[in-house]
Amino acid sequence: MRSTRQCSRTACTEAAVATLTYVYADSTAVLGPLAQHAEPHSYDLCSVHAERLTAPRGWEVVRLQPEFAVPPPSKDDLSALAEAVREAGRGGRTGGAPSATEPDTVTETARRGHLRVLRAESD
Repeated sequence: MRSTRQCSRTACTEAAVATLTYVYADSTAVLGPLAQHAEPHSYDLCSVHAERLTAPRGWEVVRLQPEFAVPPPSKDDLSALAEAVREAGRGGRTGGAPSATEPDTVTETARRGHLRVLRAESD
């Protein structure tokens, strides 16, 4: 499933479509397609902020793509969304009840927030 990351700009809630990285040694800002994974030293930008990007004086901006747009949802995205809704509809499994994907020999012994402690019974 393609991850829908949010724009890195403060208070922007739009989906990211481009990734900005800086090459400090060359005084260059590189704006390209959205990276597969979020990196700590890069910035994800929405189409509006990607189009309006400017660099500091003396820096060069390299745009690897002329314009950026949010891609339409793929079949994988819709399938993942449907699965997430199904999982949420199953509700909170508490009290040691095994989940649908766990074998019968595994029981939940404790829960803290979204984390669960599981114990496997040995044969």
